[in-house]
Amino acid sequence: MTMDATRYEDGSISYPGHPRGPDGAEPVETIDLSEYTAEVVTWTTSTATPPGVREPNHLAIVEFDVSEAVDDGDESVRAIVQLTTGDVETGDQVRAVYEDELREPGAGIREPESQRWDGYRFEPV
Repeated sequence: MTMDATRYEDGSISYPGHPRGPDGAEPVETIDLSEYTAEVVTWTTSTATPPGVREPNHLAIVEFDVSEAVDDGDESVRAIVQLTTGDVETGDQVRAVYEDELREPGAGIREPESQRWDGYRFEPV
């Protein structure tokens, strides 16, 4: 499984990717963010979670430095991610850890077969 950000012909990068970038720019490549460490920009803990989501649920906005993946200088992209722990601080480095189930498949209102349940949480480096 990958965590794909999309780079567009104008040089911008978004996560998640979109069919068109800023000003209608075409996608030119994807960058797998799960291969990069990220810096915690801010974080919070939710104790009122949806059905099937673990409680407490630690969340963060993180910034990936993907400069090495692009030719034209300093590039970064931000994402909202789940954390493995609430023991983080702003500025900490985190990395992706694959999880088979980010939430309980039997909980919620959708049919379990209609969704993916796997993905990434991020742990301190």
